[in-house]
Formats: sequence, C-alpha cells, structure tokens
Amino acid sequence: MSSSKGQEGAAVPQKQKGSWSSFLKSIASFNGDLSSMTAPAFILSTTSLVEFSSYWTEHPSVFVAPAAEKDPAKRCMLVLKWFLSTLKQQYASRSEKLGSEKKPLNPFLGELFLGKWEDEAGETRLVSEQVSHHPPVTAYSIWNSKHGVRLQGYNAQKASFKTTINVKQVGHAMYYIDEFDESYLITLPPLHIEGLVVGSPYVELNSATYIQSSSGYTCKIEYSGRGWVSGKSNSFTATLYPEDKKKEPIYTAEGQWTGKWSIKDAKTKQVVDSFDHSVIKPTPLQIAPVEEQDDFESRRAWKKVADAINKGDMDTTSTEKSIIENRQRAMRKTEKEQGKEWERKFFNRVEADPTFEKLAAKIGEAPSKEATNGVWVFDQKKADAAKSPFHPDVNPPIYVDTGDLSRTSTKGAGAA
Repeated sequence: MSSSKGQEGAAVPQKQKGSWSSFLKSIASFNGDLSSMTAPAFILSTTSLVEFSSYWTEHPSVFVAPAAEKDPAKRCMLVLKWFLSTLKQQYASRSEKLGSEKKPLNPFLGELFLGKWEDEAGETRLVSEQVSHHPPVTAYSIWNSKHGVRLQGYNAQKASFKTTINVKQVGHAMYYIDEFDESYLITLPPLHIEGLVVGSPYVELNSATYIQSSSGYTCKIEYSGRGWVSGKSNSFTATLYPEDKKKEPIYTAEGQWTGKWSIKDAKTKQVVDSFDHSVIKPTPLQIAPVEEQDDFESRRAWKKVADAINKGDMDTTSTEKSIIENRQRAMRKTEKEQGKEWERKFFNRVEADPTFEKLAAKIGEAPSKEATNGVWVFDQKKADAAKSPFHPDVNPPIYVDTGDLSRTSTKGAGAA
C-alpha cells in the first residue's frame, strides 16, 4: 500500500495510545529478534506466518504463463512479471485490508496450511509447513501439474530495530518449468516497517533481489520508497540481461509494485507487457472448512486464539496461546527423551542443494544453513505416499497424521 494510505490509517485507538507508546519504547531498547515480543492487542493478527506462502500464487494464470513461451528470454521476462505481480499480495495486501500491518502469529513446529486455486489455469495446489521452530522456518511447495510449473522454497525472518523495524528475510524460492527443464532462483527482499509513529504500520521493501535462470538470464530488481523530499512509495526498477552482459539489458521494468507497472524492450523502449493491480484481481484460495481441518492445520489450530483476538479478549488470547505452546513444549520434551526428532510431513532437511548452489554462485548468493536450520526440499515420495480420505484422486494427495497432539484424525486433511 502507499505510504499516504498507511499514515491515514491512524490505527491506534485512543485508549491504546499509551500501550503503543510503551511498545515503541520497548522495541527501541530490545536486543534480539523482535518476532518474540508481545505486541499490543490491536496490532495482533489472527493469521499465522505459515499462511504467507499462499501470497506467491494468487494470480495462478500469471504463475503458469512462462511454461507456454518458447523463447528463453521472453520466458525469463514472464517469470519476472509473475514475481513482480506477487509483491503486493506478499507485502501490502494485509495492511490494505486491515488498515495497517499486523503482527502475525508465530507458527508451531509441524503447523500446516493447505489449499488450492482454481481458474482458467486449472488447479494450482499449495502445501506450506513449519519445518523449524528455533529458528522459525516455513517451507512450501506450490505446483500446477497441468502446466508443469512448480515453486518450492523456504524462509526465515530476522527482525531488528534501528530507527525503525528492519526485517531480513533468509532463504530463497526456486521456480521450475518442467517442459524446458529450467530453474529460476529467486532471492528475497529485505524490508522495513513504516508508519510506526502514527500506529499504522506498513511494509516498504529495501535494496535489491535477483532472479537467476538456468537458461543464462539474470533479473535484478531494485526497490525504493518515498523519501523526505521526493519519490513514490513501493517503487521498483528492474533489468533483465544475459548473465555475462549486465550492461546489455534485454528488458526493463518499472513502476509501483502495489499499483501499475510495465515491462519494456530495452532497445526500442516499447512496452511489451504490463500489470495493473486495480484491474487484475487475486484468485481466491480454497481451503477446507475449519471444522473439517486436521488439528495441525493452521486455522483450526489457532481458531480459539483468533476468535479471542477478534473479540479483543486478551486474557483468553493468552490462555489459548499458552495451551498450544505448552503442548508443543511437552512434545519436544518427549522427543528428546526418546532420542527422536519431529518428522516433517512434506519436507526433508538435506546437506546441500546443487541447483541452488550453481545458480546462487552467479549472483553472489550463499546458503544460510544456520539461520534456516538447514536446507529444506519438498519430498515428492512423502506426498505420493500420503493418503487422502476426501480426495483419493488428488496428485499428490494430502494426509496429515497428527499423532497425539490432542487426537488422531484424518478429517479434512485432503480438503486442500
């Protein structure tokens, strides 16, 4: 969202201004990861971070479009277009809906978010899983079998304070096109939070990110916001060039990632593609009704907490959060006593990812194993071996064996 919109939010209720001021002071003096801090009630979100993976693919037709393009440079341009189209959903959609950015719920180990999109692109499916709690890491796989397009990745966030809240995103995403046996490494932008003083936080992206293709093309996206004197919020410029010819761009792009932007032929300056968020609306994500979900599915697991937040009942919020947290502590204690580690449902930790390392070397990117508790990859065998009582024809089907969290259930697990 634009900075003006964020400032107009005036999200701090009159009776909460004291607690908000105290919160800002505590942030300024806090050492460590800010995500562990308790925020004032009115700034708490009812959504878990494990859901954020869905923001990659709320325009499924744009997501699959590169698979139909025969020219490798144009194909990379369409991957760039898709990536740029995701930025608003990932970093501004919540503040537009809620009036300001909210502090999301911290996922518990094993938490799942399962869903699908259906539109003219066919069916696009999502599996998002919290694969680590210390440090918190979310892994995801999104695929469209009809078009042979897949996105896999994982990320962690490190938040700190220096004049404002700064968030470093650790991890990466990898976009695959089966038809051309092509991989695209996508790095994640750092960000900071604006609008803190007026109590209406919103996200602004910093620095630059890259898309590196195995076909030999590189995209560099640079982000900027509105300064004290000039500039527009949520702005970017991008260039697409052969990986060894940075000064010979093929395409350029610019605009506001929350609004309109265009892609041009670098030589002729002619617009070859464009995107307008006011015209192209997101495709709704379909998930199972909460009452049909499994205990480890996010919205069922956090329902009592979310209901209490919506009611402004912080006592119940705290109580219900403690129930989940204490249950998790008990599970970790049991695992330690038995010499076991929590079994991830859809992902494996591996020593290395050769595809990532090859592409990352071209843009100076390095893996951050310690910050993400390892390198995480989607396990197709686990998915193929899963059971789905509701959708036995789904490939891959989804079933979640919840163990003894509170009950053993298959209910709703395949409804994603």
